[in-house]
Amino acid sequence: MHDDFDQPPLRCGTDSLKWQRYGSALPLWVADMDFTAPQAVLDALHERVAHGVFGYGAPPDDLTTTLIERLANLYNWQVDPEQIVYLPGLVCGLNVVCRAVGSPGDEVLVQTPVYPPFLTAPGNQDRRLFTTELSTEHRDGQLYYRFDDARIAAEIGSRTQLFILCHPHNPIGREFDLEELKRLANLCEHFDLVVCSDEIHCDLLLNGQRHIPFATLSPEIAQRCITLMAPSKTFNIAGLGASFAIIQNPALRRRFKQAMQGIVPDVNILALQATLAAYRHGGDWLRELLPYLAANRDYLVDYIARQLPGVLTTAPDATYLAWLDCRNAGIPGNPHEFFLKQAGVALNDGAAFGPGGTGFVRLNFGCSRAMLTEGLERMRQALCERG
Repeated sequence: MHDDFDQPPLRCGTDSLKWQRYGSALPLWVADMDFTAPQAVLDALHERVAHGVFGYGAPPDDLTTTLIERLANLYNWQVDPEQIVYLPGLVCGLNVVCRAVGSPGDEVLVQTPVYPPFLTAPGNQDRRLFTTELSTEHRDGQLYYRFDDARIAAEIGSRTQLFILCHPHNPIGREFDLEELKRLANLCEHFDLVVCSDEIHCDLLLNGQRHIPFATLSPEIAQRCITLMAPSKTFNIAGLGASFAIIQNPALRRRFKQAMQGIVPDVNILALQATLAAYRHGGDWLRELLPYLAANRDYLVDYIARQLPGVLTTAPDATYLAWLDCRNAGIPGNPHEFFLKQAGVALNDGAAFGPGGTGFVRLNFGCSRAMLTEGLERMRQALCERG
């Protein structure tokens, strides 16, 4: 195992949002791993910096070719160069999609709990947000979420134009299976919805399974789908700002590009170089990372079951994010505030993830095992001492 995963670099004093936002609290919140990016990425950045010129850039042809080959090799997905649209971030992409699909006052449907920008992007673009909760159940003492077809259908109205899917899902950590995705595809076709599928965590599958891009379900679905992907979560380069959309419907792609005009900047040259290096040469690093994350996940799930009475967690099969239900833990008030003040552990407040999130927290286990252990021990002690 790569030693750096157990001994990541110190991040205090490096202008890290993750490490600065909550002062001295142990940061187990924002989706930002503590690990050094692959050496190939560092080498590519050093080489570009050494060149000394930082003018406007354009995506290199080698990057587009690499993405096309990657999609074909991983998913048997045939994508043409013009179908890839580069973006300076996935959140930017969510907002562009909402701006491109439908008209002001039209409706966007989102399943909750979900990554907070899903909830704000529609309103930013004069669209109306509608939400439907994922169904939840307990399996072997753990939380498990799934689609609820009836709930989804019940929220679709005459002005619903867009469904935004999170797959793999943040914060519940699920890679949805083929049957679920096909049922959702049938609903979207029946109601004539455009689907934006956020697949930013698609490379972070922890159980050896294969990701299924929503657009690959059928040629018909591909024509109504905008897929958002990025190297940022996978290779821990989120701060560089690079992502891309895959849009195979020419008319939908034109609307998307028009919505970008005058608002969305080009991807910067360092981000482009880092993306190319990550996708070309980061495979070995990723193959070492995934077992480390899976072991952290297993440790976390076992620890919570044994040591945090009243707390339930998901056992994510994707991402490095766990979703903790603290409603039966006897915590007075908001669990995010409780663990921050009483344990000195910073987690994400579940209420920010929409309906179904109150009383929950999201925990980032993309860190060293020692840091994860310390955070869990602090949480256990705070629960023991609660009055």
